[in-house]
Amino acid sequence: MRVKHLGMEHGTDQTPTGQKQTPENIQLRIHGSSHLPTLIYLPGLHGNWSLVGGFRRALGGRVRFVEITYPSTLTWSLEEHAAAVETVLAQHQVASGWLLAESFGSQIAWVLIGRKQFSVQGLVLAGGFVRHPFRMGARLAQKFCDDISFSILRRILFGYARVSRFRFRRSPETFGEIQEFIAGLKPRDLQAAKHRLHLVAQSDLCSIAHHAPIPVYALTGLFDPVVPWIWVRRWMKKNCAALREYKIIWHADHNVLGTASAKAAEQVWRWMDQK
Repeated sequence: MRVKHLGMEHGTDQTPTGQKQTPENIQLRIHGSSHLPTLIYLPGLHGNWSLVGGFRRALGGRVRFVEITYPSTLTWSLEEHAAAVETVLAQHQVASGWLLAESFGSQIAWVLIGRKQFSVQGLVLAGGFVRHPFRMGARLAQKFCDDISFSILRRILFGYARVSRFRFRRSPETFGEIQEFIAGLKPRDLQAAKHRLHLVAQSDLCSIAHHAPIPVYALTGLFDPVVPWIWVRRWMKKNCAALREYKIIWHADHNVLGTASAKAAEQVWRWMDQK
């Protein structure tokens, strides 16, 4: 495994001695050989790779899995996110690959496709969308972030972790990663997530999706109040000619890569392995 920051490489997630860590760093982590098919993970609203470990393990080394962590920026546009992803991929000789775009990450994926600077071989949306079906919901979530204190939010998330203990009883590693993610949250992370919600509320990438030149697939859980798949699937079947298949995993939720890691991994691999 290699862990890399934009413009530097090192063996852990720690900043090298004497070098100041800033919120504007984008991180990249690679698992697997360059001889394998490449799958690039663009995370959702949480912004990092901390919750995708179960899915990566379920892939079983069949792909070169490239993970991205966004900076905790409060200013970057979707275009700037996409340009930074292109830069870090180019710096580490990742010239082409499939995109696995989770929720908010789908917005960056569409921009990457529209910019035509990186060679995208295919796109898999995981709880993703083109234009959020309820953009007012994103604005209300922003207001919720404004009104709630960071300490209360962490208590809510720890409550979710306790409830999810039974769900992840067969995957203690995944449960541990959820707890570690929540424990590591900082107030800046909440502000960055709120900024991403702002980008979602303003984003409309329908034109790019309508003319997408690569195969598009979508994966979602049955219970998804965050991005309701009924409206997303209806729009994509009607307006995205590149859509090949829209798969619903019945026992999963919005975090389909985490709550149905094995099934999601098998489905994504089948799509990538089609000849």
